[in-house]
Amino acid sequence: MSRIQFLIMDEADRLLEQGCTDFTKDLETILAILPAKRQTLLFSATLTDTLHDLKSIAMNRPFFWESKSDTRTVEELDQRYILTPEKVKDAYLVHLIQKFTDEHDDWSIIVFVNTCKDCQILTMMMREFNFPTISLHSMMKQKQRFANLAMFKASVFKLLIATDVASRGLDIPTVQVVINHNTPGLPKIYIHRVGRTARAGRNGVSITLVTQYDIHLVQSIEAENKTKLKEYPVVEKDVLKILTQVNVTRRQCEIKLESTDFDEKKETNKRKQLILEGKDPDLEAKRKAELEKIRSQKKKFKQNIHETIEKQKRGQLKKKIMKRKQKKKAGQTSA
Repeated sequence: MSRIQFLIMDEADRLLEQGCTDFTKDLETILAILPAKRQTLLFSATLTDTLHDLKSIAMNRPFFWESKSDTRTVEELDQRYILTPEKVKDAYLVHLIQKFTDEHDDWSIIVFVNTCKDCQILTMMMREFNFPTISLHSMMKQKQRFANLAMFKASVFKLLIATDVASRGLDIPTVQVVINHNTPGLPKIYIHRVGRTARAGRNGVSITLVTQYDIHLVQSIEAENKTKLKEYPVVEKDVLKILTQVNVTRRQCEIKLESTDFDEKKETNKRKQLILEGKDPDLEAKRKAELEKIRSQKKKFKQNIHETIEKQKRGQLKKKIMKRKQKKKAGQTSA
């Protein structure tokens, strides 16, 4: 390690951010054993405040280069959306996958979802509809993740259902379609997701399923991306034909998943991760409960203040009305 001359950190924004995935201790351990005289190179698809701060406090003036572009995504990417009610979203997804596989049997598709549970359920559903499917999420063992990814890259499977664990740093050059089953909450997550297609000068399509609750998220994505998403044309009656079948299949898959104690396994994995990070799971749970209690108390306090103010306003209004009535009555009496 003492002979290392270069330290390269890819996905630097993710490595340096603090939150549920805090790599601070890991980085401190690595940096402590590396020679001080070395060159450090940071690469990131998004420029965060942390990276800006790091640049400004560096002892030696660092070389900085940013790719300037009017848009945050490549021109070869055709960005689309479908406006759908929440309860019909799965039917639209099945319809899209069926359409793409019928028209282009050699295309590879990634479907991004929000949670590990959704990832597992949709994978089971797609298999029920006879789409050869594999999944990728954080609850899987690393060995299984690598195996699934290798099979997808080799086109053994053409459909991958994944959480955002697959949205960064994965070079899969043959992906033609990315479908966002949920609208990403942050523009940078959207950019990382759709960046899995239209790579190395190739064309690609991204389709985001947007519910009535997601309009503001799309507007935020468009503002950050400086690109308007176009509506993807769908024959609605074709979707409605499969709606009942899709909803029944989802419920069956949910029941199957519940029987495997999936949620319990998730909690076990969380505990293991906290222990690996040197944290006490019980203390962390207690801390979170206390924070939730404080938030609840603050919310209740604000609500009480709001109710008190409203009560005072109503009281003042009532007094004004009573005074007006008394004045009016006094005027009628004197007349």
